[in-house]
Amino acid sequence: MIQHPGNVFVVSAPSGAGKSTLTQRLVRSVPDLIFSISFTTRKPRPGEVEGRDYFFIDDERFDAMVREGGFVEWVEVYGHRYGTGRDWLNGVLATGLDVLLDIETTGAMNLRKVIPDARLIFILPPSAASLEQRLRSRGKDSDEQIRIRMHHARHELEQYQAYDYLVMNDDLELAYHQFESIVYATRASLGRMSPAARRVLEGF
Repeated sequence: MIQHPGNVFVVSAPSGAGKSTLTQRLVRSVPDLIFSISFTTRKPRPGEVEGRDYFFIDDERFDAMVREGGFVEWVEVYGHRYGTGRDWLNGVLATGLDVLLDIETTGAMNLRKVIPDARLIFILPPSAASLEQRLRSRGKDSDEQIRIRMHHARHELEQYQAYDYLVMNDDLELAYHQFESIVYATRASLGRMSPAARRVLEGF
């Protein structure tokens, strides 16, 4: 098990549900919260930067990290592998910072085995029709790719009961405030604030 003073938040969502918009705003707005940087075997996309968006590695190094227990969790998605580095995560949490991880459902379940008190958040689209419309409006995917993404979205949505919180992204502002509230409520939980309360009590 990973021992950590910082909180771990995991967010999952089907492609097109607005997860990236919400997570980027959250990390910009909430102090002492940083976004996890995953290792991946896929090639960088235009505009992506090594060490900021991902740690881009080849299959040989990924295999070595798997053998050495170097990942808290890892999964294969659309033919590429993604993993959360154990040393990287431990190092950040040891400083007391909170970490937000954007990982899909299988990775989230694997991470919970290692970090049982991680808070798992699932971003819901308003409906299947609206999700498909969002995917089509991006203009990046073929009909076949959209069909695959919709099939995968259904699989992901079937896992919703394993999550602690569900945020419906129908109204972006409302969804964001619910998302942000989860972070602040977790920081104020009894388990997290008990040491502070004991210190106050000792002063009486």
